[in-house]
Order: sequence, then structure tokens, then C-alpha cells
Amino acid sequence: MSRPAAQLRGRAARLARLMPSGPSNAARTPFVLLVVLLLGGGLITLLVLNSALNEGSFRLSELKKKTTQLTDEQQALQNDVDNYSEPDALERRARQLGMVPGGSPAFLDPDGKVRGVPAETSAQPTPTAPPRKPRTSPGSPSAPATPSGTAVTPGPSAAPPAGPRAPADQPSTSPGR
Repeated sequence: MSRPAAQLRGRAARLARLMPSGPSNAARTPFVLLVVLLLGGGLITLLVLNSALNEGSFRLSELKKKTTQLTDEQQALQNDVDNYSEPDALERRARQLGMVPGGSPAFLDPDGKVRGVPAETSAQPTPTAPPRKPRTSPGSPSAPATPSGTAVTPGPSAAPPAGPRAPADQPSTSPGR
């Protein structure tokens, strides 16, 4: 080989020793910091998101419990309304208030004639039957509605409904009933 070629190889080898091949540690540091920050930010974001989802889950659970409780209370109140609006319960309540069944009615025609024979009624007490059991079982999904859709509010002297309910002399607080 010629001398100049050997000299070039020697210079190239020295230059290669002075300048290492590949990226240096100084160029690698910002990249490593960027990757660590991205991973840390991602983990913190996942933690915050998971906490928010858990909070929503607990709130949903509480609302489901409250909905179940209010549905049970509504069904119990509807059952009470149905029991108080039965004909025998209405008759019993009317007798407790001092009312008596009407006699034979008389009607007036538009021309003033009287149809029928009016008769007085007597206040003879009739035997009252004990209150009947509810028509639906406690585990049934819904209580039957009243045929007319109207509710009868019991007065202060009515017997309170069975179970842990509010006394009958307090007005109902449920809307539309």
C-alpha cells in the first residue's frame, strides 16, 4: 500500500476515536425525560379518570337504592288507598262519621211532578266486618289502581293502616293522591 492511503487510515482511526459513533448521552437525555413525562402524565390521567368513574358508580348505587325505597313506599301508599276506597271500607268509615244509608229516593221531573215515594231512613247500626287483607301480596310488582282514579283520604277517627305507616289523621304528602 502506498503511504498516503495508510496515512488516511490512521487519520480516520484517530478521528473515529475522538468522535464516538452514534448519539451521545447529552442528546439522549431530553428524549428520556420526554418519555418519562408522557408515561407519568398518562398514569396520572388514568388515575383521575378511574376515580371519577368510581364516584359516578357510587352515586348511581345510591340513586338506585333511593328509587327502590320510594317505589316500595309508593306501592304501600297505593295499597292503602285501594283498601280505603273499597265499598265495605267506605261504608264502615261513613258509619264511624255518623252517616246512615239513604232510603228510597224520590225524583223531581222538570214539570214539578214527584216520582217515587220518599222514605225516611233509620240510624240502625249494621254489623261491620273486620277489614279485609290487601288484594296484592307485598312482593307483587304493582298494586291495582282504583277504577275511578280518585283517592279517599281517611279522617282522624279512622283506624291507622297496619304496619309501620304514618297515622291516618295526617294528610298524604305524595303528589297527585
